[in-house]
Amino acid sequence: MQAFISGFFTSLSLILAIGAQNAFVLKQGTKRENIFIICLICAISDAVLIFAGVFGLGSLVQSFPIIKQIALYGGFLFLLFYALKSFHSCFFKDLSMDTSGENARSNLKKNILLTLAFTWLNPHVYLDTMILIGSVSTKFKDENLIFGVGACLASFCFFFALGYLARFLAPIFARSISWKILEFFCRPHHARPCLHAPFC
Repeated sequence: MQAFISGFFTSLSLILAIGAQNAFVLKQGTKRENIFIICLICAISDAVLIFAGVFGLGSLVQSFPIIKQIALYGGFLFLLFYALKSFHSCFFKDLSMDTSGENARSNLKKNILLTLAFTWLNPHVYLDTMILIGSVSTKFKDENLIFGVGACLASFCFFFALGYLARFLAPIFARSISWKILEFFCRPHHARPCLHAPFC
């Protein structure tokens, strides 16, 4: 039970920060667009990476610098582009949005691709799941699988809570200024670590 609880709270502590992925889930939850599939993709992706870390693949990745470099450069390019796009939106676009969910079907493919990009092209995801959670799991030896289950449950709980509770924020984020503030403060905070990628 201790391994399960430790896995749950270790994962939760790492995932709570509002980054590009979480802000995207929050945004789609507010818009009520494809939120179930978006949360499911995020949670399953986390589970795959968490168990990869628990079973030692994090150490394997660190042993092959080329894999690390591909992940870093891919994340650097994607998150830098998204950060610049967000800054442009803050100052030059009206960010008010439709929160009715009527565009969910037409935007399904786009939202799935964006979810995959925010998840798999984000260097933080690999650091948090494969490296950090994988390292902590080694303390539990024979119970590392239970630790991983706890970590995965935290991910599922967080993403679905964030996605479905976001609808209650719709009256706030229906206003353009609210999204401008969120875009302005979230993007630079999470794009900054990626700027170190070319020098790693």
